[in-house]
Amino acid sequence: MFDAQSIQKDFPQLRRNIHGKRIVYLDSTATSLKPTAVIRKEDDYYKRYTANVFRGIYTTSEEATAEYERARALTAAFIHAGSPEEIVFTRNTSESINLVAYSLLTHDLSPGDHIVTTIMEHHSNFVPWQQLGAERNIAVDIWGITPQGTLNFADLEKLVTRKTKLLAVTAASNVLGTINPVSKIVRAVKQLNPKCFVLVDAAQAVPHMPVDVAEWGADFVAFSSHKMLGPTGIGVLWGTQDVLDTLHPFLFGGEMISEVHVDRTVFKSAPHKFEAGTPHIAGVIGFGAAVEYLSALGMQHVRDHEEKLVSYAMKQFDRMGGVTYLGPNDARIRGGVFALQVKGAHPHDIAQLLNEDNVFVRAGNHCAMPLHESLGVPSTARASFYVYTTEKDIDALIVSLQKVKNMFG
Repeated sequence: MFDAQSIQKDFPQLRRNIHGKRIVYLDSTATSLKPTAVIRKEDDYYKRYTANVFRGIYTTSEEATAEYERARALTAAFIHAGSPEEIVFTRNTSESINLVAYSLLTHDLSPGDHIVTTIMEHHSNFVPWQQLGAERNIAVDIWGITPQGTLNFADLEKLVTRKTKLLAVTAASNVLGTINPVSKIVRAVKQLNPKCFVLVDAAQAVPHMPVDVAEWGADFVAFSSHKMLGPTGIGVLWGTQDVLDTLHPFLFGGEMISEVHVDRTVFKSAPHKFEAGTPHIAGVIGFGAAVEYLSALGMQHVRDHEEKLVSYAMKQFDRMGGVTYLGPNDARIRGGVFALQVKGAHPHDIAQLLNEDNVFVRAGNHCAMPLHESLGVPSTARASFYVYTTEKDIDALIVSLQKVKNMFG
């Protein structure tokens, strides 16, 4: 049985009281809380076997290397990758996406080529392509959405042509909550242009639902540790071995080298050719523990839990009146993210008043300013759910929002 109330006991921060009140953490879309198992695993590295990886033949270095590579194998299995060698560790989703932008497209763009991204993207999957387009003088087209907050498939045939080099799309919007049908998108793109790469920002998908990269069929998938119960400072780029072998190294330095001579350098094979210098060893090891924790819960159970919470929350919002949210009203295609508006109240005022009740939400444009601008909404207050969120937490949110309504109504 999936029991969020019991799961809360694994998260030390949720045992903290501030001014005599419990914490209601509703900002997991920004970063998730960390269970004791992850904290202990990272701490264990620093206490018992601190050493650099790959470089030592002594015991603790071999232990650290084994744990580091074990995390890579766990990650590969978690997303159903073909092998651990398809997993590249970066600092975050942003760096994973920039790796593709710099390593592939800066070396492989021709006049007339163009890129497609969507209006619902996080800045991490929007700005790199915008800047690359300006730098290389190539067009970047934007895939729009329907009034319901889903991608408009009627426009796809007009956007993807034989000159399209890459389509970048989020698997789940961090504002609208929309869960995009990645497999369907990839099939449609490959039919229109088999040579077009597809990159998926899965930062809001991998932590919240089962993901099978082989079934998706994309060329690249990027996501982050800190959004899935793991440490900050760790990201993942997945790509098939064939695709990764075509990429040029993004950073240069130690450990990604096979040979260095005065006149030339030979790089290692993927994934290590992309992991220059000493990595965040403790973070990767802690991330491995987070993957194990989520695997034990079962990702379908995680998704089912969030779908129930989304249905419950939508009913409560509808009963309130005066509170609206962006995105679909169908829990089957929506993640546990609600970008809220309260009539008469500024989002920052909403967040500040909720904070008085220890209900923690985020206010702003959530690194999705083009989306907010396209909707004519300057900013929103965002509440987001995860494995430790309960209906009781949503009830606390509703009570606090009612206070906001009373103050500004």
